[in-house]
Amino acid sequence: MYRNNARGGRRYPNRSRERDEMIFGIHAIREALEAGEQIDFVYLKRENSSDGIKELIELLRNHLVPLRRVPVEKLDRLAGRSHQGIVAVKAAAHYFTLEQVVPTLFEAGRDPFLVILDGITDVRNFGAIARTCECTGVDAIVIFEQNSVSVTADAVKTSAGALSRVAVCREPSIERAIDYLKQSGVKLVGASEKASELLYDCDMKGPLALVMGAEDKGLSEYAIRQCDHLTRIPLYGEIGSLNVSVATGVLLYEAVRQKR
Repeated sequence: MYRNNARGGRRYPNRSRERDEMIFGIHAIREALEAGEQIDFVYLKRENSSDGIKELIELLRNHLVPLRRVPVEKLDRLAGRSHQGIVAVKAAAHYFTLEQVVPTLFEAGRDPFLVILDGITDVRNFGAIARTCECTGVDAIVIFEQNSVSVTADAVKTSAGALSRVAVCREPSIERAIDYLKQSGVKLVGASEKASELLYDCDMKGPLALVMGAEDKGLSEYAIRQCDHLTRIPLYGEIGSLNVSVATGVLLYEAVRQKR
C-alpha cells in the first residue's frame, strides 16, 4: 500500500505491523535478508564466534543492520533455546536512505524538509516527534544505526500511526548524514539552549534539516560544529529546558510559518 507525503509528490510504502516480529536462528535470518525483509536490529550472543555467525554478521553489516551483543539469557527469554545465539527483530516500517529521498524531492521541485534525531533513544519522544512531523509536512525523519531510536511496533503506536506515513531514513552515522546533506545544499539548523540566536531570527526557508539532540546530552559535537545555524527557544519560567518532542514541535511550526 502506498500513500502520498503530506506535501504531495513523493510516495512512500506503508508497511507498519501490529507488533514486533522476531526471527530465530542463522539460516532463517539469512533467508529473510535474501528475501528482502527489513531487519530493525539483531541480538547476538556475546561469546558467539562460530563460522556461521561470522558469515551472517558480514551479511548483516552489508545490509546496514545494527548488532546488539547480549547475554545468552536474554536470547533464551526471547526464543527458548532454539535461537543458535542470534535473534533478529523485523522492522515495523520500511527504512529509506537520504540518497533515496533527497534527490527525489529536488527533482520534484520541492525543498527537502527533514528532522534529524541526534542521540534520541526514548520511544515516546520518537513517537510524539513523528506525529508532529506528519502534521507539519516533514518529508523524512533521520535516525541512526547506533545509540538511536528505531521504528518498532511500540514507536508506531505511540506516534498514532505517523511512522507509517512519514519516511524514516536510517543512516550509518550522523557524520555521514550531515556531510551528505551539506553537499546537497540542505541547510542544517541545530537546536541548542546555549545558542545566542532565537528561533524567530533564524532563517528556516529553503531546503532545511532541523537537528534535535537528546535532552540529557544535547547535540553531538559534530552536529554543533557542522550546523549552519544554532538556535534556541526562549524560556521565561524557572525550568531550564523543554521536553525534546515539545521543542521539536515549536521549531517545526516556526519553520512552517516562515515557509508559508
